[in-house]
Parts: sequence; structure tokens; C-alpha cells
Amino acid sequence: MIKIALTGSIGMGKTTVAKMFEKAGVPVFDADAVVRRLQGPGGALVEKIGELFPGTVRCGTLDRECLAHIVLADPSKLKALEGVVHPTVQAWREAFIEEHSTSPALIFEIPLLFETGSEKQFDKVVVVSAPAEVQRARALARQGMSEAKLDSILQRQMPDEEKRRRADFVIDTGTDLSTTEAQVRDILACLGIAASG
Repeated sequence: MIKIALTGSIGMGKTTVAKMFEKAGVPVFDADAVVRRLQGPGGALVEKIGELFPGTVRCGTLDRECLAHIVLADPSKLKALEGVVHPTVQAWREAFIEEHSTSPALIFEIPLLFETGSEKQFDKVVVVSAPAEVQRARALARQGMSEAKLDSILQRQMPDEEKRRRADFVIDTGTDLSTTEAQVRDILACLGIAASG
């Protein structure tokens, strides 16, 4: 089994590319989706986060916007949050690997792969990239995003140029979807994995 990490900065098109890998028959583990589930209504981490960051949980619901405001302003608080979130996500990832143990390849969508030093856990790294102006326009189109918030997020992320340099494969999403899909299929072919769909 080939474990492939899929990463890239905000607004680069990771989710779109992950869906393309899934369509080609490769199971995808989405770390962000797992975090949203763990932090969502009835999520396993809501109570712990509420204890760590008083005022972020009201009536059993985590205010993600309030939490983001707190941790983006203070690196030590972000580290404390990661100390709660990362071990739980890791356990879910191990269960995912077990569940798909017969698959020839697995994709792990991990936005902060390089920032957390996790790349060594994978056989190959695919970086999703797009021109800076495309990235910015996509990110700013998201609900609740502002120029200031985007700049704060980008400051915490490794520059795109450095991610591209460290990648085994780079997928350019600054083009049309069919070209991006062709790049996905080329990577699978290069790794000797038969695509379906």
C-alpha cells in the first residue's frame, strides 16, 4: 500500500483534487473533515476544547469562529489546541488505514503536513498549487473570510514555493478541471496504480 499525503495552502484546491483521487478509486482521509466532526455538535473534542478555552462552547456547541480568533492570535494557544486535536485525528487515521488495508493506495488530505513535520509518515507527497492571485480570490470567496484573516492564516503556512520544492508531485489547479484531473491520473499511472471511474 502506498500512503500519499495531499497538501497545499488555503485556497489551492485540495478538496477538489481529493475528490478526483476518490473518483479514480483511491480512498481519501480528510483530516479537516475529521476535525470538523470532532468539533461539531456532539463531537468527541467539544468538551475538552471548552475546558481549555473557556467561553468557546455554549450549550454544548463549539463556536469555531471564536476559537479561531483566540488561537490565530496566540501561537501558544494554537499549540495547546493541536495537542488535543492531533492525537485524536491520528487515531482516526489509523482506523482508516485498517479499514482500507487491501487498497493499493490511500490519500491523506492534510493541509498543514509540512508545518506539523508529518511528511515522513508518507511514501509520497502531492502538493496542490495555483497562482497566488487565484489562491487569494478562492480563499476570499469563502464565507467568513476577510483579508486580515487570510493574511493571518497564510503567515502560519509554509510558502507555496517551498511546498512545491519538497513535493514528489505538484498538481496545478490554476487551470481547467479536466487538465487537473489528467494530472491526477498521470500521478496514479506513475505510481503503478490503476485508476477507476
